[in-house]
This record gives sequence, C-alpha cells and structure tokens, in this order.
Amino acid sequence: MQDTNLRPLNAPLVLLTGAAGWLGGRVAAALTTEVPDVGFLATGSFRVRALVPAGEDVSQLREQGLEIVTGDIRNMECVRSFVAGAEGAVLIHMAGIIHPRTVAQFEAINTQGTINLVTAAQKAGVRRAVVMSSNSPIGCNPHPDHRFTEESHYNPWGGYGRSKMLMEEALREEIAAGGQMQIVIVRAPWFYGPNQPPRQTLFFKMVKDGRFPIVGSGRNRRSMGYTDNLAQGVLLAAAHEQAAGEIFWLADETPYSMNEIIDVVGKVLREDFGMTVKPNQLHLPAVVGDVARMVDVTLQHAGIYLQQIHVLSEMNKTIACDITKARNVLGYMPKIALRDGMRLSIDWCLKHGQAI
Repeated sequence: MQDTNLRPLNAPLVLLTGAAGWLGGRVAAALTTEVPDVGFLATGSFRVRALVPAGEDVSQLREQGLEIVTGDIRNMECVRSFVAGAEGAVLIHMAGIIHPRTVAQFEAINTQGTINLVTAAQKAGVRRAVVMSSNSPIGCNPHPDHRFTEESHYNPWGGYGRSKMLMEEALREEIAAGGQMQIVIVRAPWFYGPNQPPRQTLFFKMVKDGRFPIVGSGRNRRSMGYTDNLAQGVLLAAAHEQAAGEIFWLADETPYSMNEIIDVVGKVLREDFGMTVKPNQLHLPAVVGDVARMVDVTLQHAGIYLQQIHVLSEMNKTIACDITKARNVLGYMPKIALRDGMRLSIDWCLKHGQAI
C-alpha cells in the first residue's frame, strides 16, 4: 500500500551543510545528479545552497550546480548570509566535527554551531530542518545482543557524545516549544562508502596487512551505514509529513560483529580485487580497550583529544541500533549491505588513487 504521508521532497531551496564531507557529499549528489539507491525522492533537480568552510575543495559541488557560501557555522554573520532569502526552504544539516584538534571544538561546532544555524533558519522562515546526530550521545550497549531505540536514554561517549547530546537537547526544546520550523533529528553510526576520508582507507590497509586490532573476542557488534542508505534516510526525513518533531536511527539492516566486518573486508579485497590479504594477527585482550577508555577520558578532561586512543577505546564495545521506527514511519529501506558496500567503497578508493 502506498504511504499517503510521503511525497517527493518539495522545496524552493535546499540548504545543505557538510556538502564537502563524506556523507554530505552523497546527499548533495542525490539532490543534484541523482543516486540510484536513494530512490524517487532524489530527482536531481533541486536548487541547493551549501555552506562550506574556507579551504574545502568545492569544484565537484560547483559542477553539480550547488550555490556555494563560504563560511563557518560558529560565525553568525556567515550563517545569516547562508539562510538569507530561504523562506519555505528545507535545511539539511550534516556538518560536524568528529576528530577535532582540541576538545573545545566539539561543543563550539557540534552544539553551538547547530544552535546558531537553527536560530537563523527559524528567523529566515525555513520550513523544516533535518539535523544529523550520532550514536555517541547514547553511548555503548550493555551487551552484544542489545539494540538502542529512539527511547534509549542519553549516556554520552566522550566529548563528541556530550556535544551531540547537548545539541539534541537544544533541538528537543525547540520542538517542544512548537515553533513554525519543523525539526527532525536523525542518528547515524559508523558509516562507509564512496568519497571516504583517509582514515577509512587506512582501515582497509590495516585489514589487508593483517594488523587491524581485534580487541577482545570480536563478537561485539557495530551498526554501520552505507552512505547511500543513510542519504535515503536523510531525504525521507526531509520529505515525510510524519517525521516532524521525531528522532530516527538510520543504519544498515542489521548490526555486524567486528569479526564479520574484518572478515568481509578481507574477502572483498582478496576475491573481488585479487589482493593478497594476510591473516589478522593483531588480537588484543579486552582490557586494552578498557584502559584506552580511561586514558581517553582523562585526556579529554584535560582538553586533549587523541584520535587513536579514542578509536581504540571503542573497539571492544557494542554500538548497535534498531531501525524499526525509520522503516515503519519513513519507509526507510537500506538496500546496500556490508559486502556490496565495502566492494563499492574499495572500488572508489582504487579509482581515486587511494592506495590500499
């Protein structure tokens, strides 16, 4: 039966942040040049205005027809310029910082930057805002079979998780206040797919070289999201009548164990691309992840962020979500699963000169 509450996204203008980023770039492509797996919501004909930090490569975005505003969401003057004349527009806010230079950047960008953007968008008459959050405000699951839902309580993981929690709390206050602008929060876990940053290519290389650290048994599970799956969910949240005021988890159909993730990547490298993949020899006791967690907390409390320590602190944890609400309310249907998604990701790396 056709969902009568779902219409193709209809807006005179789409405001997009994070368009030069990994996931935001796929949303930009879906809005301007079409991405097959995103579906009918992405007609490739939208007028899109992107707010992009200075120094980012915007050549591809310009080729796709995006209007570029250079600026920083921490600067209200830049934000007001970005939303000028945007009455009736839809805002898709994908920008954020995951691995900062200093801990203070988390709240300055993820929390206050979002508040700046939402405040200005409301004053400009923007109709709906879809804001990307994360699994980090909710933390880690108590055991490998547990799944977070939209009703799960906040238990933020580090400075990043706290910044996204504070962001969500500010947005939920705006929703409760009943303003004219509709707000939708979407949460995505670890994602993968084309346009990936060097850290994801390093992940592939570590698997190929047999030195990706399995911390503990490797049976802990991770929800992951192929970028085009997530882009589909973001656009559904922008278009669906019943999405207003709601929170949705977006991810692949099912979580994967760390052992499965490493095994699948190795098989794709070997079977699809003919690479020699060494057996994984880096197995560490679970306590290593626990120690890394304590070090990470201590450093972040002192205002210091070390990406390697933070990532290691999560390696023995289950971070898994349930996408039932997005499926039932939005009609979200993630089409790409782990093996095909990793094959497409690796293919993109090789075609764009990223050696594995």
